[in-house]
Amino acid sequence: MAPPSLLYSVKQVELVTRARLDELLKPAGVTALQYTALTVLERRDGMSSAELARNSFVRPQSMSDLVGALERRGLIARSPDPASRRRHIISLTEEGRALLDRYAPAVRELEDEMLTGFTARERTAFRAYLNRAREALGQPRDLSTSTTST
Repeated sequence: MAPPSLLYSVKQVELVTRARLDELLKPAGVTALQYTALTVLERRDGMSSAELARNSFVRPQSMSDLVGALERRGLIARSPDPASRRRHIISLTEEGRALLDRYAPAVRELEDEMLTGFTARERTAFRAYLNRAREALGQPRDLSTSTTST
């Protein structure tokens, strides 16, 4: 029997990871998608909703609901952008930072569990390979070289 495709394997890892992260975060009342958005803001605070959506791998329409839920929980705050009256900037609150700090050890344990059996060198290489794959797929595509016919 042929091994599963790489895309299938990546999707399976993503689904298992999301389910485990949802389970881990359930006591905090936060979903894996909400947690991802919070970690994005932790790395780069002061983003617009559209920027946060792109960096959190969520559609802008879904981000609106997600931002509303996080704001109601007091984990983020929105404020007018001084450079554009129509745009709002989203920032992590102290409560949001505290939640991330509280769950950081458990999330690291989940990552360690996922990499059980990997050497330190393999862990570093795996992270680099995943980032390179993400960057490659994030590049604009040249549709003139597509292998599908119309």
